[in-house]
Amino acid sequence: MNQLAKTTSLLILFFLFSQFIVVNAQVIQFRGPNRDGLFPEQELLKVWPEDGPEVLWVAGNLGKSYASTIATENRIYTTGNIDTLENITCLDTSGNVLWQKPYGRAWINSFPEARCTPTLEANRLYLISGLDEMVCMNAENGEIIWKVDLHQQYQSEWDMFGVSESPLLVDDKVIASIGGKTTMVIALDKNNGKLIWKSESMDSKRSNMSPTLINHCGNKYIIASSQTHLLSLKAETGEIMWSFQHNYLSKNGDNTTILTNVPTYSDSCLWITSGWDVKSTMLKIAPDGKSVSVKYEDQTFDNQNHGVVLLDGYLYGSNFTGRQSGKWLCMNWATGEITWIADFYNKGPIIAADGMLYLCDEKRGNMALVEANPKSFKLVSSFKINHGNGPFWSRPAIYNGMLLVRHGEVLVAYNIKKKS
Repeated sequence: MNQLAKTTSLLILFFLFSQFIVVNAQVIQFRGPNRDGLFPEQELLKVWPEDGPEVLWVAGNLGKSYASTIATENRIYTTGNIDTLENITCLDTSGNVLWQKPYGRAWINSFPEARCTPTLEANRLYLISGLDEMVCMNAENGEIIWKVDLHQQYQSEWDMFGVSESPLLVDDKVIASIGGKTTMVIALDKNNGKLIWKSESMDSKRSNMSPTLINHCGNKYIIASSQTHLLSLKAETGEIMWSFQHNYLSKNGDNTTILTNVPTYSDSCLWITSGWDVKSTMLKIAPDGKSVSVKYEDQTFDNQNHGVVLLDGYLYGSNFTGRQSGKWLCMNWATGEITWIADFYNKGPIIAADGMLYLCDEKRGNMALVEANPKSFKLVSSFKINHGNGPFWSRPAIYNGMLLVRHGEVLVAYNIKKKS
């Protein structure tokens, strides 16, 4: 083989390898790798010190936020509202701010805090502002690569809380469930923001739920929602496969329930829950993905907006007993049996890692480490978060042996890694 042929072959191999890396880059997103509240971190503390884990650092002036946090091995990203703009802040793992840049107009009416958790793939960040501006940014320096005003271009519609969505990446597409009279869900090319497909319209406003991806019987489906219905779309084309009414309106058309939680998928079933004393529903998806049936319903485990986690066949989370009250529960996924109900201050966010549950009461910020035990509520350790202000609605996250807690305008990093 001559030198030219060798060089050409090497260039082809390099191109193919680089394409493989880009296509298969890890996606870091809201509520962990699969949007299910499960974080893959290992070798974490099984018991905390009496006054809580060591505070590694506290970063302030990040803007008002109910969003969560994502991180790589050397960068941390979080969003917050500063005046009338939504900003994303990039920090190093020691809590030093590397850059902070605006990416869109903020929602400034009811609860004017940022809601969008960034989605990261390779060196690109994807975000949606409170007024529906989809943005792709360079993760190294925050420069905007492309930007699309979804409200202006596709006539999106939101409710009384503005846009509360974190972008979903599916192959070469970035997904948003925008609602409105022209479409319900759209897919943009993640590289340039151009339209790949748009679904038919359901003539409905969007909900406050972030879409998610499921793999069902060998096919990819996007699970999204309107203000009143959960729906499944074929990931490749945007065809709506089925819709299911879960959220209900009053006779006057007012929203009486608010669909916020990413549904949980396992064993061809999908769990929908939204709090406010509205029944939760377990749906069974047909093998061909074209229809659903109700497997069972439950009035006890109605999780408001904090998320649930599924571990070893059991679902864990809090329920809604009042606007400012709730308990903690465990439910058998297969049967719907509630195996225990427990008190820990109040309802709130929950995540899981390394076989343990991390839960936080939304009112006072008491953080708990609990065994993932379906037989009883086994509290191991707890402490009170003393930084930030406002309700504790942001979902905690776990990266690099750190428990990252976003509260108000601050981000707190706790050391939960076992000592070597």
